[in-house]
Amino acid sequence: MNAFTKIKLVVTVVIISLLSCTNLDENVYSSIPIDKFFQNEREVLMNAGRAYTKLQKYPEEFGLWSLTELASDEMVAPGRDDGQVWDNGRWHELHTHAYTPTNKINNVAWDYVFEGISACNEVLFETESSPLVFEGKGKIAAEIKILLAYFYYCAIDNWGNIPFATDFTSKELPLQRDRSFVYSFIIDEINSNVDKLEDVPNASNYGRVTKAMAYTLLAKMYLNAKEWIGSDKWAECVAACDKVIALNTLKIEDDFFTNFKVRNEVSRENIFVIPMHPIHTRDRFYWQQLTLNDASRGTFNFVGQMWDEFILEPGFLDKFSINDIRKKSFLFGQQFDKAGNPIVFIENGIEVPFIYTPTVGNYNSRKRWEGARCAKYEYQPNLQYYVEEMDNDFVLFRYADVLYTKLEALWKLGRAGEMINDPELQKIRTRAGLAPYAVSELTTSELLDEFGREFAWEGRRRQDQIRLGNWGATWWNKPTSSASKKLFLIPQTVLSANFNLVQNPQ
Repeated sequence: MNAFTKIKLVVTVVIISLLSCTNLDENVYSSIPIDKFFQNEREVLMNAGRAYTKLQKYPEEFGLWSLTELASDEMVAPGRDDGQVWDNGRWHELHTHAYTPTNKINNVAWDYVFEGISACNEVLFETESSPLVFEGKGKIAAEIKILLAYFYYCAIDNWGNIPFATDFTSKELPLQRDRSFVYSFIIDEINSNVDKLEDVPNASNYGRVTKAMAYTLLAKMYLNAKEWIGSDKWAECVAACDKVIALNTLKIEDDFFTNFKVRNEVSRENIFVIPMHPIHTRDRFYWQQLTLNDASRGTFNFVGQMWDEFILEPGFLDKFSINDIRKKSFLFGQQFDKAGNPIVFIENGIEVPFIYTPTVGNYNSRKRWEGARCAKYEYQPNLQYYVEEMDNDFVLFRYADVLYTKLEALWKLGRAGEMINDPELQKIRTRAGLAPYAVSELTTSELLDEFGREFAWEGRRRQDQIRLGNWGATWWNKPTSSASKKLFLIPQTVLSANFNLVQNPQ
């Protein structure tokens, strides 16, 4: 067991210790004085872990990941010919940008973000109120402040003007703040706290906020500044990326799929991940259920029934050339069992080869073999929903993201030639089996396609489509949509509970 595997086990044990207890005697913590909350550094760190656990829901069926991906051009959940999956049209609303303020996926995604914000505010209040003094206390607080900034980054990205609060003790309904206000808050929090952090992920801080994570977040803020606050920050974006690069530790992995293996804690490319565990984080990461048909049990030795919901949107696979290794992120064509034998199923008494087709004949009546399926994250054997879930750590930021962010910013500045020959940048393409880019090949459409190939199903696509002017366009079964559809709607339950809030344009 290597050091990263050990620390991952420690992280998940800490998580489960925070969420469960075998002693059912009630302790009334409201009566404990603030100076008795924590007795040592370990207790402060374990308490901070409560904020990190809020990240775990990100890749669920209903949540922020599915909200943004299903509204993009790279994932879709068509109705099946057996009447399943339609789910009262909630997937269809996202796919066609016909948002409603009662959509379950949107509501759960909102709760995910604002529960994270609340947890960070609570942990910061408790940490900073404790009189306990030790060398690493300031670093722990800095981590949580930047984690709070990350949750607010998710909020302004998806909903624009949002309720804003940093005082956990306040009983007032939070006021709605515009994107510019929250944008400035995030930038200030990153710049004020980044120097207190450790440089990069290692065996002692795995899954926690580091300088590499903070500067990557800063770069993403600047990358989207034109869209969010109306001012371009391309030069600042380049400078933030250079801060990550200057740490001189992160590398583009030789094998693209190393970043998504079951044991992906060894990746030198992954910057910020959500540690997952097959038991301790059950009902969090179960993509085998979401995307595969039952027939794929023969390929992966899964247990139980697959849900067969999310597929790669028809047409997206065409962005990959035949030689692009990243195309293997998706299953298509004849499927084979563990022994290498072609999988067949019985259709009207006849054996039919099981072939995942990249196309779908009828959006409202998809057949069980239609649609390419995701296999980007390695599947371990014996997966069974709510019994044993995926053990891969979910990747939020990686080094390829930093390098492509810098390239785009330089391209916007007319300076892409300064970076085009960088060996690490070129490796993103060469490890995929493709030639490195020449400056003349960089266009808006090519960058958008390349970002899709590299980061498919990683939760980045919506930002890229909006920033590069593609969000309102038509794609498979989706009509054109207005500029107002760049933002999701504030959930109706939230509006009803807080009279300070104004709904986004519909």
